[in-house]
Amino acid sequence: MKRTQRLFALTEYLRGRRTGVTAAALAERFGVTLRTIYRDLDSLREASLPLAAERGRGGGYALDKSYSLPPVNFTAREAALLVALGRHAIGTRLMPFTDTLESALDKVRAALTASAQRELLTRLGELSFVGVPALPSDQKVRATVERAWFEQQPLRIVYVDGSHVETTRRIRIRAVLMERHETRLDAEDLDAGERRHFRLDRITRATILPVAL
Repeated sequence: MKRTQRLFALTEYLRGRRTGVTAAALAERFGVTLRTIYRDLDSLREASLPLAAERGRGGGYALDKSYSLPPVNFTAREAALLVALGRHAIGTRLMPFTDTLESALDKVRAALTASAQRELLTRLGELSFVGVPALPSDQKVRATVERAWFEQQPLRIVYVDGSHVETTRRIRIRAVLMERHETRLDAEDLDAGERRHFRLDRITRATILPVAL
């Protein structure tokens, strides 16, 4: 994750919380060192975000409650269905972009009042889905593929085909297809000059290429 992306994600994470969070917990969540988190928090302050350190139980770093986008008025019923479907997609590996989905579900929960959050937990306990998990894929590959797809950037991938032959290809993703067992990238093979599907679970490495390609 680039620093600018992390700063935005850090801001959104703090905004969605009702209580403060320690620097150590932030460092663990974003996979960086304490020194890096402190530097990021300083950058948020320099950008005039109302960030404060709260002491005592439940303390830590928090944004002023006035720093918020207009609320999204989910009912507990609506939120329960969204969160349940999101958890199902993550649990069955149906959705490859799990970090982004987790972040979105956090925001759905944060939009609820305390009483609605309690009702949400009750409703979630009464909802369940049964499915066959899709084939697993590398988290770093998923993150790179997600960025390339949303930002329309080309990729260099290392791909292992059905005969276990490993090749390096340059592709541009046009669509993402999610089936019951597989996630496929509908992409242009920039070296072969043709459009084809690549199974996400068979991509072992992925790197963003310059947009000018």
